[in-house]
Amino acid sequence: MEKEQRIKKEIKMKTIVNNKKAYFNYQIDTKYICGLRIKGTEIKSIRQGDCSIKESFCFIKDGEMYIKNMYIKKYKFGSNNNHEEVHDRKLLLTKNEIKKIDKKVMEKGNSIVPLRVLIVDGWAKLEIGIGKGKKTYDKRAKIKSDDIKRDIERNG
Repeated sequence: MEKEQRIKKEIKMKTIVNNKKAYFNYQIDTKYICGLRIKGTEIKSIRQGDCSIKESFCFIKDGEMYIKNMYIKKYKFGSNNNHEEVHDRKLLLTKNEIKKIDKKVMEKGNSIVPLRVLIVDGWAKLEIGIGKGKKTYDKRAKIKSDDIKRDIERNG
């Protein structure tokens, strides 16, 4: 008998939208990748890069997690069954993950922040992070250190 060769499947991950402000405004501790419950025209718009998570946030309601204010542009080739651009979308996580996230959010200052939208093997996914909001003096210190690093690199 011949030995069966195990074929390792490469996972194709493509970042569609990145929320850079999330890392500036929050100190992210843990990250989760979850699925999105969306319609057919929504996935087509996401694949074209016509979405935004800049002003969106996540919340837990009745043991389920949702994202609010996620903007997905209407698909230009869609018919009258096209989707709404901004509405609450359900995030697909296990109950145990939602319970863990809920416990962490109950701690003072923790928030659920959407970090980026991905396409993983053809499926739309959302990476969320749990973190505490940074104070304004922390943000100023970060800007100052970045400016100093940039000046050093320029001047050699």
